[in-house]
Amino acid sequence: MILSSFYWGYVLTQVPGGLLAEKFGGKHTLGLGILSTAIFTLLTPIAVARGGPTALIVLRILMGLGEGTTFPSMNHLVAQWAPPSERSKIGSLVFAGTVAGTVTGNALSGILIHSYGWTSVFYFFGSLGVIWFTVFSLVCYSSPYEHPFISAKEKKYLTDSMSVHTHRNIPPTPWKHIFKSIPLWALTVAFVGQDWGTFTLTSDLPKYMHSVLKFSVKANGILSALPSLFMWLVSMLSSWIADWMINRDFMSRTNVRRMFTTVGFMGAAIFIISASYAGCNRTLVVILFVIAMATNGTVYPGMKVNALDLSPNYSGTILALANGIGALSGIATPYVVGVLTPDQTAEEWRIVFWIVFVFYAITNLIYLLYASGDVQKWNDPDFLIKSKLDQESNKGCNNANNKQTPISNYQLRRLSVH
Repeated sequence: MILSSFYWGYVLTQVPGGLLAEKFGGKHTLGLGILSTAIFTLLTPIAVARGGPTALIVLRILMGLGEGTTFPSMNHLVAQWAPPSERSKIGSLVFAGTVAGTVTGNALSGILIHSYGWTSVFYFFGSLGVIWFTVFSLVCYSSPYEHPFISAKEKKYLTDSMSVHTHRNIPPTPWKHIFKSIPLWALTVAFVGQDWGTFTLTSDLPKYMHSVLKFSVKANGILSALPSLFMWLVSMLSSWIADWMINRDFMSRTNVRRMFTTVGFMGAAIFIISASYAGCNRTLVVILFVIAMATNGTVYPGMKVNALDLSPNYSGTILALANGIGALSGIATPYVVGVLTPDQTAEEWRIVFWIVFVFYAITNLIYLLYASGDVQKWNDPDFLIKSKLDQESNKGCNNANNKQTPISNYQLRRLSVH
């Protein structure tokens, strides 16, 4: 319940975080969200000491509320700064920061607990969060147009390469078009599969290392970090390959997203299952988990950056939907693991890993069939304005007896200004 409670709050602020980022800029939404998480992290030892499990659960929910704005606002920032030709590299570099955090968190937590006790983990990372917020507030800007030190050459490059699909003034969020977008729902399904796998591994792999493989706390922290380290390395390498393939017209953007997602999903699924049948050969199990997480690194230039392809203008909102629904896995997986592994045996954990395999396989198939790397037509302000005008002109009209007056480009330009 404690592991799950973070995601109760995390799910709730996904869509509000995306909307706030699009309205006020990603800088403030992202910065304040992580600052709140840092403060609640610092308060965790006090909450545990004075209120026990109940206070800890409440605090974790509040942390989730603050952290829920992270990915939507981060995605909006990337949409403002990453030209299409560099989207895989920049998007992967930013989003894979979560993997780098897992590497650092797992490795240092084991050492800190071993040397200074469990409270040191929360004081250390909470303080880092406050320091990060201070630096971030000084150096980050929501868009190139707001940055006081960007060169004219770079600003022109970003404007020229992004102006077609990334606009400064956009109409209100087109919910009707978003909810009818099949590629968006394919992306959402992919997030469910990816999150089920990664939440199971990042939240519960240390438990498996300790209970089944009998690693010490210090060794557990380092070994639990090792798979994420290789995942980060692969995500960086594969992101460069993905952009090279797109820019050289070696493969379409859609097929690049599908291919790298498939490698990430099915590679992880196969090697996770293999690890569950490796018995108590600890070295082999660790190697197989490392390979599983390493191959999963290709999802970053795959489905992770796909929201930027579909709609740069509304990237914060659509990622919020996909990531928010996917994050429901974070609520479910700790319960599933807890119910299925009461005795913490290798056979019980094998069932957990088979469930991960099934989630990866089914969601990957759906993504393969329906995903797209093309900008959706509802990203275009002119399309939305014309669609709204057509809808309003049809209200109360009998189409059989009334002719529709075409909307001129001049009218569209005037409406775009307003």
